[in-house]
Amino acid sequence: MKQVDIYTSPLCGFCHAAKRLLAQKGVAFHEYDISTDPTLRDDMVRRAPGSRTVPQIFVGTTHVGGCDDLYALDSAGRLDPLLQEG
Repeated sequence: MKQVDIYTSPLCGFCHAAKRLLAQKGVAFHEYDISTDPTLRDDMVRRAPGSRTVPQIFVGTTHVGGCDDLYALDSAGRLDPLLQEG
């Protein structure tokens, strides 16, 4: 399975929903809490130009987007293949 990175903040309901979907799918992910380290926000903006809100989700080198984007990929049947290695 590809590495999944998710940039979050603790009071973000969309962040919790995105993490819940990933957990339900059994996906391990690296979480970066941008509220604890300002350099993480800079890293997020560098990786996802123009995106300043959380969550921002990455599967491997692919920028998925936010929570709604993650759920849309799943509903379209495109999330599982994206998560697979290779």
